[in-house]
Amino acid sequence: MATFHFDLVSPEKLAFSGEVDQVDIPGWEGDFGVLAGHAPVVAAVRPGILTIFIGGQKQKVIVTGGLAEVSDNRLTVLADVATSIDELDRAQFADTITQMQEKLSEKEGGELDLAIARLDHYKSIQSQLNTTAMH
Repeated sequence: MATFHFDLVSPEKLAFSGEVDQVDIPGWEGDFGVLAGHAPVVAAVRPGILTIFIGGQKQKVIVTGGLAEVSDNRLTVLADVATSIDELDRAQFADTITQMQEKLSEKEGGELDLAIARLDHYKSIQSQLNTTAMH
């Protein structure tokens, strides 16, 4: 299988840099996979689980939004936050969801709609983390 270069960058760190077989990205317009030779594209990343495939192995990383750009057989994801599932503090993640729920009453209109969508994505991540397929 042909490989391509992938960089996963967050404000805190370079979370990943190297040659990969495939990357599956949670996009706002729908999840999508990138393989070598993918057409150039720029897409918004929603909170979710990004999966990196290298030589038959998978690495899963939680991203909380950002931007993905495919160009010249290279993929760059600029993530708001990128945390390996192994490094995730699940109790803190659950607390974040609780705090998000409590703050919904402070929002209205379009801001409320966005907050609900973001909360739904976080709950989806939590649900995926609790399934045996993630281990």
